[in-house]
Amino acid sequence: MPRPEEELIGILKKNGVDITASLPCEKFKTLLAMLPGAFAHVPLTREEEGIGICAGASLAGRRPAMFVQSSGIGNMINALLSLTQFYGLPLALFVSRRGVYQEKIAAQLPMGKRLPAILRGAGISFTIVNTAKDLALVRKDLPAVYRKGLVHAFLLSPKVWERSECSSTSSRFKVQSSTCEEAKLTTTGLRISLPSLTRFEIIKLLAPYLDGKVVVSNLGWPSRELYAVKHQLSNFYMLGSMGMATPVGLGIALSTSKEVVVIDGDGSILMNPGTLATAAYAGPKNLTIVAIDNGAYGSTGNQPTLAAACVDLETVARGFGFRNTEKASTAEEIAAAWEGRGNGPAFLHILAKPGNAEVPNIPLNALEIRDQVRKFLKG
Repeated sequence: MPRPEEELIGILKKNGVDITASLPCEKFKTLLAMLPGAFAHVPLTREEEGIGICAGASLAGRRPAMFVQSSGIGNMINALLSLTQFYGLPLALFVSRRGVYQEKIAAQLPMGKRLPAILRGAGISFTIVNTAKDLALVRKDLPAVYRKGLVHAFLLSPKVWERSECSSTSSRFKVQSSTCEEAKLTTTGLRISLPSLTRFEIIKLLAPYLDGKVVVSNLGWPSRELYAVKHQLSNFYMLGSMGMATPVGLGIALSTSKEVVVIDGDGSILMNPGTLATAAYAGPKNLTIVAIDNGAYGSTGNQPTLAAACVDLETVARGFGFRNTEKASTAEEIAAAWEGRGNGPAFLHILAKPGNAEVPNIPLNALEIRDQVRKFLKG
């Protein structure tokens, strides 16, 4: 009685996997439908955000696994290298390998055929699983992923699932308690003062509220400014992977009872806006996203973002399902927004003036940052 989906889930459980994330693929749809019943599971809007969520979960001591199709690897390479590998975080990727076996969609062929070469070129190890019998290779190679802190891809041919007798009628994903159904999708309107503070000044105002909390800060100048104002062992400084601060914070929030604050920016959020939908759906009550919106890409020369012209990030967050949002600009408004934000997931949209403070680089490498945050979360 071939039941490869159950066999793979059993292998994952034996290796301590306790959180999964996925995007759909018709070739292993039964497996995907079974995951929420076996693990804490996060449905994704884009592959790249899953890398951040899994990185955050790993920082908090969990063992994550991601399920995507081969075309999605192209959306993940930078984050895999500049976040997961860079910080030495383990991640098992289970990839539905399209374009190599009875493929009917021509557009799947180029990525499917070149996938091993792409992974090899990126320095990502992989295991080719062509049949259900080859799941023994997963059993052999998976333990090293979590023991050594590796990124490793298991390339699963559609042939693995042929003649499987597994079926699942459960396809509703659930992560903690969703807030989407309770969201009030009305816009709040611009009821605040014009920007008068820089991001550095705003971080100074926020510093007393951050004490003892897990803080994930956007890459570049925001992290440098946070280090200068409020360095603590619980700060996770993003050194690369633009657009991934909120996903990392979400992954941590789903894996700890400690309060998590993300200091993100307009350019970063616009690069991965779907994560707001994922966060609203997942509904972690311990997550606050502080979007410091100066309408500029501050780390690359203050080129304007679309938030400077036509995008209201608070309205975007509410449209994605956030119930608790606040907008602020002055010191008084920022204090009131923080105190009135309610349970998470909360979204604070703080308008700022462009500009960076002259502060030194962070004197910590990626592994030192990782280890400090892990130690805090374990404590």
